[in-house]
Amino acid sequence: MSWISRLLGKEEKSSAVAKNRLKMVLQHDRNDISPGLIELIKDDIIQVIARHLAIEPDKVEVNLTQTATESRLVAEIPLDGKRRPTSPQA
Repeated sequence: MSWISRLLGKEEKSSAVAKNRLKMVLQHDRNDISPGLIELIKDDIIQVIARHLAIEPDKVEVNLTQTATESRLVAEIPLDGKRRPTSPQA
């Protein structure tokens, strides 16, 4: 589901959700990366970024994308404009 659809409140049909899940499973299989490993990476990313920026951890998405020539791990990390870290940490 694209961020525009989410913004406009449109919901995906169950067939589209199932198709996206199948694509994700196939990508993980091709790259020998389990969904569990992706979740661990997501948790680590949240912890590191949250030390430096105010983010919305429950809205973070980490996906594996693949083209004919490369694979990418893509993280969407919404920033929380309502609050800021109290002090910079090294």
